[in-house]
Parts: sequence; structure tokens; C-alpha cells
Amino acid sequence: MVKAIRMHEQGGPEVMKLEDVDLPKPAAGQVQIKHSVIGLNYIDTYHRSGLYPLPLPSGIGMEASGTIEALGDGVTDFKVGDRVAYAAPPPGSYAEARNLEATKVVKVPDSVSDKLAAAMMLQGMTVQYLIRQIYKVGPGDTILIHAAAGGVGLILCQWAKHLGATVIGTVSSDEKAELAKKNGCDHPIIYTRENFVDRVIEITDGKKVPVVYDSIGKDTWPMSLDCIAPTGMMVSFGQASGPIPPVDLGIFAAKGSLKFTRPTLMTYTATKDLLAACAADLFDVVGKGAVSVAINQEYALADAVQAHIDLEGRKTTGSTVLLP
Repeated sequence: MVKAIRMHEQGGPEVMKLEDVDLPKPAAGQVQIKHSVIGLNYIDTYHRSGLYPLPLPSGIGMEASGTIEALGDGVTDFKVGDRVAYAAPPPGSYAEARNLEATKVVKVPDSVSDKLAAAMMLQGMTVQYLIRQIYKVGPGDTILIHAAAGGVGLILCQWAKHLGATVIGTVSSDEKAELAKKNGCDHPIIYTRENFVDRVIEITDGKKVPVVYDSIGKDTWPMSLDCIAPTGMMVSFGQASGPIPPVDLGIFAAKGSLKFTRPTLMTYTATKDLLAACAADLFDVVGKGAVSVAINQEYALADAVQAHIDLEGRKTTGSTVLLP
């Protein structure tokens, strides 16, 4: 038996309950991982609330690091005792241990601690596909990232800066503006008192930006489009303020032949090879010191309810972990 957070219904943070659950031997193709650190991510709130429906009862959590304790039949890429990490479905990382398909797991290099691995896998690989695959950010680019002081935002600011880009980022407060600036955001915009469209136009001398990275959704959607240069791209990879409402596709033509994509990490890491390449790129920039991951909050696994309250209340910055 292991301790795990389970949900028997979807809703507010209070639906998460710490329970004793049975952990069977890993099935063929699976590994059993004893978690040392668990990552907290905004997608967890979508799974909990019902925005992303789940079959119930269900575990929750997409990310963790730990040590392999047992191997299912046919697993040859790992051995018992290997340090590993993952950011993959199905939800269930809020637990002391779990079984998971071996193809969804990567080995953690010696240069990366368990805590760092758990804090950066989902957010760091999200940044990798955003700025290295969907739109290849490079020298001369000026880009806009919303929620620049969040977990994804701080990593993206650093990595984009490392690639030679100029980074504009929106934040909600002076404190978050300072944090974003320390992490490579050249132009933090405090959206609670500044019109970010006007500021983007001012910063770019009217040229606007080739790409906007938007995890906020409903509240930033229409204004984000007004920040994009003709033929540029809108990347909507989250919906913290709610889903984007139905759209008249003609708006993309009217605003300059814009492109739109709604990607997920699971698509960009769907195969063993894609996952390995994405994780290797992340481990490389972190190992070189080009990107650092700030773990600014830690909670006990039993305090997952409070962690969700703080996350949704925008009381967190950088990355957050749970300790089993």
C-alpha cells in the first residue's frame, strides 16, 4: 500500500483526498517508480476541476522524479536503482510510488538533482517545444510571453534570452516584474496597470512580434492577436483564465494572415525518440547553466489542497514541488 491523492469527483481543491491505495507489480512494459519529488503544474488544476474530464476515481499529477524499484516484463532500457523522471499521462504522480510505461520515462543525469528534475520536466519540455520546435526563436526575434513570472515563463525568458531573443513578458505585480527581469525578460509589462498591446507596439516601434506565447486564454486572447506582426503566430498553450470562446476564423485574415496553434506537450513527446530528444535539449541548457529553475514553493504531499489554492490564487512564482 502507498499513500496517494485520489479524486472521486472533479471540482475544487477539496475533492483531493490522501488515501491508501494498492500498488501492484508493474505490468509488461512498465516500471515501478518510488517518488522522491513530485511536480505541481497548472494542468493539474484542469484535471481536478473537470475542465479536462477524467474517468473517476482518479489519481492526479503529471510529473515526478524518483528511483526505479521494479521492472515489468520486456523492459530493457532501465534497471532497478536508476534515477528517472517523467512528465506524462495518465495523471497519478501525486503518490509515494506508481507504475508507468517505460517509454514515458527518462534517466536523470548526475548533474540534475531529483528535486530539480521534478520541478522542470513538464515546464521545461513545454518551453523546449514552444521555442525550439513550434517557432524556432533566435537572434533578432522579439517575442511576447504571458505569465512571465510563472514556472514556464521564467524558463522561457531565460532560454529565449540564451538564444539571442528580446523578451517581452506580462506580469501582475511589481514583484513579479522584478523576478521576470532577473530571469531574462527585457521588458516586463504589468498588465494590471498597463495596456500590454500599446506597450508591445511601443517597444517594437510598431513592428509588433512574430510570436505570442499565451497560457492565459480568455482574458488575453483578443489583445494578444493585436500584438502579432503580419504572418506571425499565436501559440495558445493554456487557459488559466478560462477557455477561448468560439472564434470567427476570418479574424486571422483580418489581422494580417496570422497563424494559430493549440499544442500540447504530449504530442511533442509522443514517442520514445521525441521524448528523449526533448529532454536531452532541456538537460543540456540546464547543465550548461543557461537556464536555472527556481523552486520557490515546497509542500508536503498531504498539503496538496493548499498547494492548489495557492497556485490558482496566483500566490506562487517559478516552480512548485510536493514532497511525499
